[in-house]
Amino acid sequence: MSTDSLEHVKPPKGKPKWLRVKLPTGKKYTQLRSLVDKYELNTICTSGSCPNMGECWGEGTATFMILGNICTRSCGFCGVKTGRPEDVDWAEPEKVARSIKLMSIKHAVITSVDRDDIKDMGSIIWAETVRAIRRMNPTTTLETLIPDFQGIERHLDRIIEVNPEVVSHNMETVKRLTREVRIQAKYERSLEVLRYLKENGIKRTKSGIMLGLGELEEEVLQTMEDLRNANVDIITIGQYLQPSKKHLPVQHFILPEQFKKYEEIGLKMGFRHVESGALVRSSYKAHKHIN
Repeated sequence: MSTDSLEHVKPPKGKPKWLRVKLPTGKKYTQLRSLVDKYELNTICTSGSCPNMGECWGEGTATFMILGNICTRSCGFCGVKTGRPEDVDWAEPEKVARSIKLMSIKHAVITSVDRDDIKDMGSIIWAETVRAIRRMNPTTTLETLIPDFQGIERHLDRIIEVNPEVVSHNMETVKRLTREVRIQAKYERSLEVLRYLKENGIKRTKSGIMLGLGELEEEVLQTMEDLRNANVDIITIGQYLQPSKKHLPVQHFILPEQFKKYEEIGLKMGFRHVESGALVRSSYKAHKHIN
């Protein structure tokens, strides 16, 4: 490993100052917290321990998580619970749509746990949720952050049919680390999912990666290049933070200037939008990604 590949890292001796976040406060945050609790909604903000929850909820935005809050996969980075999920709640699409209306959300982000335990892998609920939101909130724009559905085209076709403004699927990490970080996922399969979405009519596709798991700069650049070759429009790049001691440890913290470098390189590669920073997550500032 060359010394050049180490210029963007620092040993993980506690979080650096640029990773400090404010505690959630404010009227909007309190209102949104109340609605989430009242309607028993799942959000990736809480289940995934997102560091931007205070900022986003304070602005009245949130990322809803459908199909329960227990995932069938056991990714080494993810704070969402793993195990046997509960039965599908077929009333969930209407519940989410009604909540978006109550919150007057202009741009909604929907994600889900992986549901490899059911035949359609949750794709039917996905499509019904988009339809319900559109029916109840005709002016609300949508981003859907979807699982890979094991790359099965008929499940992806259900997402294509309802045609959200943005469809996102995260690579999460570089090719070399995929087996360790995303145990049941495959690097090439995720690329094929993104390529298939774009080739079949999705106008804006998006993906995200996290840094700090031991990747090298050249591997990050290769992943960015692979995504562009799959005609992905938008990329998010953020710092991995360990959710608990059970999860993969942080190998290094990325300096702010290195995130800026990736942003500049990504724009030169041809991405329409690059969100790159220590606290960036896949749905951070998502409303900007529809333009």
